[in-house]
Amino acid sequence: MRDEACIRNESLGGPAPDSRPGSVVGEATPPMTGFLYLMVVYFVWGSTYLAIRLGVAAEAGFPPFYFGATRFLAAGLMLLAFAMIKRQRVRLTARELRVLAITGVMLCLGGNGLVVWAEQRAESGYAALLVGSMPIWVAIAESILDRKAPTVLLVLSLVLGFIGLGVLTYPVLSDPHGETDALSVVALLVAPILWGLGSLYYQRNKLDVAPSAGAGIQMLFGAAALFAVALIQSEPAPDPSRTAWFSWWYLVLFGSVLAYTSFMKALRLLPASIVMTYAYVNPVVAVFLGWLVLRENVTAWTLAGTALIVAGVAGTFRARRRT
Repeated sequence: MRDEACIRNESLGGPAPDSRPGSVVGEATPPMTGFLYLMVVYFVWGSTYLAIRLGVAAEAGFPPFYFGATRFLAAGLMLLAFAMIKRQRVRLTARELRVLAITGVMLCLGGNGLVVWAEQRAESGYAALLVGSMPIWVAIAESILDRKAPTVLLVLSLVLGFIGLGVLTYPVLSDPHGETDALSVVALLVAPILWGLGSLYYQRNKLDVAPSAGAGIQMLFGAAALFAVALIQSEPAPDPSRTAWFSWWYLVLFGSVLAYTSFMKALRLLPASIVMTYAYVNPVVAVFLGWLVLRENVTAWTLAGTALIVAGVAGTFRARRRT
């Protein structure tokens, strides 16, 4: 019997007192495997900021919605093929398809698609900061759905992490030569809200579907929505450069097949407020990868922002453990 069978909740409403999302009845802490999946999300998605930026740059030859659509189509087919090889169930009920369709569109189009579109003109610092508001939106949504105010420690931890993200990205945000426009900022504000709500909807409508099969079908629904938007927007046919192709393959194999599936598994095993801390950690990983690989400067802003983010994430974990 899988751990998630202990936390099944068939509605979007608040969970029963002894079956909170992300908790296993009779256990004081979430399963360690959930944290391992979250570590994958922390580090792999932290490396995708640069890949997205390179993939949709003006000279890359990949329009943003075609970029996302083809990426999720390829990754979804790979995951479904894997599920069939493992003889996992891929013929789903109408309810299962409905949940995966809704969450696939909200995550792939509403969350990721808007970010990819915005990163054509948005500086990476703006993207990191605005997407980093996601844990706060999720905490607000959870408090409304559960009809229970978040603890003071959780609120302070989330605010501390967001401040740390602002400190971390301050050098980019203060650049007078930045070219981020207002519409991109709006997209980057809406994207984390849709991603957070889609994640909560998925978590609170537990499905008896293998993660590979479920994630694969989610991505196919998301790819269909992205293709539709690409056609509506009359995007030109892709003519990718070599760098864009490298970014595309990296996002398919690591960003989607590996990290997206790990994200879905983490949502089954951990509270959403903990899983969403990846939005704070990813920019830290991106900055330090830039230092390690590209020899980019690590400044006092970097170290101060990282310290605040680590403190905020640690406080979030502590707050959830107390409850």
